[in-house]
Amino acid sequence: MKNHHQSNLVRGFSLFLSLLLMVWSFCPSPVFAFSLFRENKSSTSIQPYLDRVIDRVTEFTLENGLKFIVLEDHEAPVVSFSTYADVGGVNEPQGKTGVAHFLEHLAFKGTKDIGTTNYEEEKVLLEQLDQLFTQIQLAKTEDNQEKITQLQAEFSQVETKANEYVKQNEYGQIVETAGGVGLNAVTSSDYTMYFYSFPSNKLALWMSLESERFLEPVFREFYKEKEVILEERRMRTENSPIGQMVEAFLDQSFSTHPYKRPVIGSTEDLRNLTRQDVINFFEQYYTPNNLIMSIVGDVNPSEVKNLAKIYFGRFPKKAKPPQLNIIEPPQTEEKEITLNLVSQPWYLEGYHSPGLNHPDNAVYELISGLMSSGRTSRLYRSLVEEKQVALQAQGYSGFPGDKYPNLTIFYGLTAPSSSVEDVAIALREEIERLKTELVTSEELDRLKNQARARLLRSLDSQSGLARLLGEYEAKTGSWRNLFKQLDLLAKVTPEDIQRVAKATFIAENRTVGKILPITNN
Repeated sequence: MKNHHQSNLVRGFSLFLSLLLMVWSFCPSPVFAFSLFRENKSSTSIQPYLDRVIDRVTEFTLENGLKFIVLEDHEAPVVSFSTYADVGGVNEPQGKTGVAHFLEHLAFKGTKDIGTTNYEEEKVLLEQLDQLFTQIQLAKTEDNQEKITQLQAEFSQVETKANEYVKQNEYGQIVETAGGVGLNAVTSSDYTMYFYSFPSNKLALWMSLESERFLEPVFREFYKEKEVILEERRMRTENSPIGQMVEAFLDQSFSTHPYKRPVIGSTEDLRNLTRQDVINFFEQYYTPNNLIMSIVGDVNPSEVKNLAKIYFGRFPKKAKPPQLNIIEPPQTEEKEITLNLVSQPWYLEGYHSPGLNHPDNAVYELISGLMSSGRTSRLYRSLVEEKQVALQAQGYSGFPGDKYPNLTIFYGLTAPSSSVEDVAIALREEIERLKTELVTSEELDRLKNQARARLLRSLDSQSGLARLLGEYEAKTGSWRNLFKQLDLLAKVTPEDIQRVAKATFIAENRTVGKILPITNN
């Protein structure tokens, strides 16, 4: 999911980073106009409209700890739903990278009743596959090729039999037949989110389907899906110069925090993952008190609450999952990573920055806009138009997530007649300007208007708003903070930008990444 913290990337690189960091399913998500934000109003006059939205929100928590946020909007007979699981790549056990994303894939495979013609018989075969996989892994450690061949042949036979019971994509077909659109999901470093929209008369069906898939999921087709994910990794990382750089850059930038690890997982970890690993991860983190359900649209909150008790009240109460307590120590010297690849030359540099809850978060957002927002941004004007050392030059804050202290990054695609050193020098000059010159009031007003427009666009969609409500509730402690962002942006001064720049953009807080081209002979 893209939100207003991630809107400053250039098209090519931003698309790749989005694919790399947040792996989507292949169905497009819907956009429904949210009537309160259609008019292009000033930041002063918009507040009454925001207040009206807040007044329409109802929130309640079931006895098992599962929270619901419901926003009424009767403009159209449509409802958008979001299930926010407060768990992502950072929560994965050591040696099990990729399990959060793997679970997201498997959550669409169905239940004991959905996705199978006979679960009791299928279950026996699924357990046989797990046993055979364990035996194959053991045979590999013993380097017993004859046994490996024999077990793999048996594995293929059992897998073929198990697949005969599978009703492909039955969950999605039920949703589509009932008029649902945008069935989708995303896994990031910070969270996993599932979402789609239904006609408003299908509220009970959503309650049934969503509660079933997280009450009694069956992680079928596990080994088949593993190959799909491994192919994703090959395509987006191993066969992509930028993918390789992003992975190496994060690993270099963070010494201890799990932001250093790839959300899609390492090849070794993925190959060794078992179905039991996914089950264990699900049971630990998909507890009712770690889920937030956001519902936006043509609904009656009382009806939502009654149905929630019926369907989601079945979830047993469990202990709160362990919270991440790894703190990245301050960086004390500049780091650098250089990759020689068959690629165009790229230059990146990142600086450690605070998370979403920090008082200066709005300042970092405006700095990103100042440096990177469109053709009027400083980096584009300087590096691309005036000095012509780069074909593209952008950056943004909140990389690779913003729940915890993260990175503010800047990057440039080197122009044919220039070098990565030319880009580095020009980029550094613009960063130094932030520290030595106050931003003009005209420039700051333009930035605030752009940031306000991005925020309002993110609210101009039932589906987008449903996702943001859950995200802000989990990350900041209250969904209301989503609507306070305009005030925070409005209060930023030129002195704030200079103060934050001086504290952040220093050599010892910097990591540099370079992709240098080699000839593919």
